[in-house]
Amino acid sequence: MRRRVLPGFGISFGYALTYLGLIVLLPLAALAWKATGIGLHGLIHLLSGPRTLAALRLSLLGAVMAASINAVVGLLVGWVLVRYRFPGRRLFDALVDLPFALPTAVAGIALTTLYAPNGWLGRWLEPLGIKVAYTPVGVLVAMVFVGFPFVVRTLQPVLASLERDVEEAAESLGAQRWQTFFRVILPMLAPTLLTGFALALARAVGEYGSVIFIAGNIPMKSEIAPLLIVQKLEQFDYAGAAALGVALLLLSFVLLVIVSLLQRWSNRWAERAA
Repeated sequence: MRRRVLPGFGISFGYALTYLGLIVLLPLAALAWKATGIGLHGLIHLLSGPRTLAALRLSLLGAVMAASINAVVGLLVGWVLVRYRFPGRRLFDALVDLPFALPTAVAGIALTTLYAPNGWLGRWLEPLGIKVAYTPVGVLVAMVFVGFPFVVRTLQPVLASLERDVEEAAESLGAQRWQTFFRVILPMLAPTLLTGFALALARAVGEYGSVIFIAGNIPMKSEIAPLLIVQKLEQFDYAGAAALGVALLLLSFVLLVIVSLLQRWSNRWAERAA
């Protein structure tokens, strides 16, 4: 009888299901149960408020824009790190992980110091009419910063495994560079690129520490949804905070489902292209 490295399916599945329930499902169930404390009328009143809608809109749209920027720039950075050798490459590669290691509060202070009106870059952008700190642009910059490594690290192993023979074959058949990229390379990278996009999106939606410093937290302008949740907690309104958390969770879940469907479609597209 062939011995399995791990225990049988029943034991392994039981452990996995128990761990998933205790770490993920049980806390989410408790959050949803706590949110019912304000009742349906209170929930509608809370979520339909102009301040809440503005904060949710900024958090979600900012996260989508930041993940989109990271998808494009992350693909370019990953390509350079995998395909080229240059002085300082290892240092450049290590710097990609800096947002992982840096505490989010420190990142927020650093970005504020850099982009504030009297900051190193802000003092030069201010005369041009470009305001970053204490505006939605600052929120976007912070979200891009924290989500950038997810795209690069997700793409790098796939880029390293791509065979160059396919590219050379396309070039030998007369394909231009842009045709080789969009018709040969991109279909193979699309599923992984969407995975990195989803990870960066999930990271940006719930980001708090690095955003609150550079956002300025101006109601109806640069206030994010996680800040409203913290404010509810400080006011001992635990049911209201839970309700906002559930709303943000559901909206994030919808976005991730859409990305998952796009990923499945891109997998089929890549299989047909192959």
